[in-house]
Amino acid sequence: MAGGGYAADQGDGRRYEGGVTAFVVITCLVAAMGGLMFGYDIGISGGVTAMDSFLKPFFPHVYKKQHGNHEENMYCKFDDHVLTLFTSSLYLAALIASFFASATTRRFGRKMSMMFGGLVFLGGAILNGAAVNVAMLIVGRLMLGVGVGFANQSVPVYLSEMAPANLRGALNMGFQMAITIGILAANLINYGTSKIKSGWGWRISLGLAAVPAIIFTIGSLFLPDTPNSILERGNHEKAKKMLQKIRGTNNVDEEFQDLVDATMAAKQVEHPWKNFTGRKYRPQLIICTFIPFFQQLTGINVIMFYAPVLFKTLGFGDDASLMSAVITGVVNVVATMVSVYCVDKLGRKALFLEGGVQMIICQVLVAVIIGRVFGTGGEGEMSKSVSSLVLFLICAYVAAFAWSWGPLGWLVPSEICPLEIRSAGQATNVSVNMFFTFVIGQFFLSMLCHMKFALFLFFGGFVIIMTIFIYYFVPETKNVPIEEMNQVWKQHGFWSKYVSNDDVTARTSSPP
Repeated sequence: MAGGGYAADQGDGRRYEGGVTAFVVITCLVAAMGGLMFGYDIGISGGVTAMDSFLKPFFPHVYKKQHGNHEENMYCKFDDHVLTLFTSSLYLAALIASFFASATTRRFGRKMSMMFGGLVFLGGAILNGAAVNVAMLIVGRLMLGVGVGFANQSVPVYLSEMAPANLRGALNMGFQMAITIGILAANLINYGTSKIKSGWGWRISLGLAAVPAIIFTIGSLFLPDTPNSILERGNHEKAKKMLQKIRGTNNVDEEFQDLVDATMAAKQVEHPWKNFTGRKYRPQLIICTFIPFFQQLTGINVIMFYAPVLFKTLGFGDDASLMSAVITGVVNVVATMVSVYCVDKLGRKALFLEGGVQMIICQVLVAVIIGRVFGTGGEGEMSKSVSSLVLFLICAYVAAFAWSWGPLGWLVPSEICPLEIRSAGQATNVSVNMFFTFVIGQFFLSMLCHMKFALFLFFGGFVIIMTIFIYYFVPETKNVPIEEMNQVWKQHGFWSKYVSNDDVTARTSSPP
């Protein structure tokens, strides 16, 4: 098997005039606010489903199971497929919406997709906050899913196209940073609303999802479209002026010509989905499929979706479980900041590999501890010292994910696809991600009931496989201009056979 070394570094790509400007930083920060919606929803659902005031009216059978039979297996107290459908239905809707978002993003621009996603998400937040039955909850979650599908399709592409090559990683990770901030905000809000005695705190938790939706939607109104998107729709002069504005220089002829060449190549592709599955784009197809698949099989959503539920299952009290979720949320934000600082210095691959090794160690240790305390019968009680150790290991696991697979799972697929297949590539990334997020969200509590502590070993096994995949098959892409990515594939030990010399020459030899 061919090795996947560091194929491209700072000197391998063409250096364009200009640099990072205040304008491009501000636009990227505003666009990244789409991550707030996604993150808030990831964090809010687990806390709400752990609240008795929410379970009593909507899922009374789960409430009775949790409080009625104290001899019941600890692993199975929350095992209910309708309850998990409340969480996972969003991701099924996002999966379907991502394909429509691909066409919208390509035809009407990244900005239009972001605005539409924000509006639909806002409607879902209002419906959830006002819900009086399970049907309203599920419909609201489906609307949230449509919003997430459109935002996750358009925002990473927008950020990759706006950012200069040497800062593409850091600026693109603004999306992941916003996701982590959204998760932390949701955990803090859940902790506060759980204290409301009258029992309507869950409505505040769900309804406040409208806040990031409003921020994102209004912000999208004022965002410019990317030069790539403007060129796709045929306005060369406007695209060049936008490129000059975001690069802070009038001397953008070389970069602009590369964008024009890429746009012309893209317009010759009548069926981007059909071309995306062809041999020429095999590296992009494999990576845009396997990275989101593996990202979800890390088991991160076990923590992010169901952190309060998981901690209660492990014997933490109500307040302790919610506070533990807040702690993991803080770790998530801080570790993502580490990634923002390091990604364009250390590169993508180093972070992927280190994060993988750290996650494997933490998952194995958590499985061993839970197995020793609860065994397979689910009976036992954790001491405070053991609980603290489990919380520490989970935080170390979250940190590893937050500076590796979390942000890089969105960054790498968004930056490796040429313009002609970029929308199709990102749609594949989002749809695979959402499908397996749905699967994990829907079946995790049932898997926990049946697999018990071995579930952590199950996810750890996948982390081993995906770390090997990264080592052999994912090249380094830091500081490579997005339109010159074919050079990366040509220099890679395994993928070079899929990229011809003509493909590389066509991208790099055009005169300024």
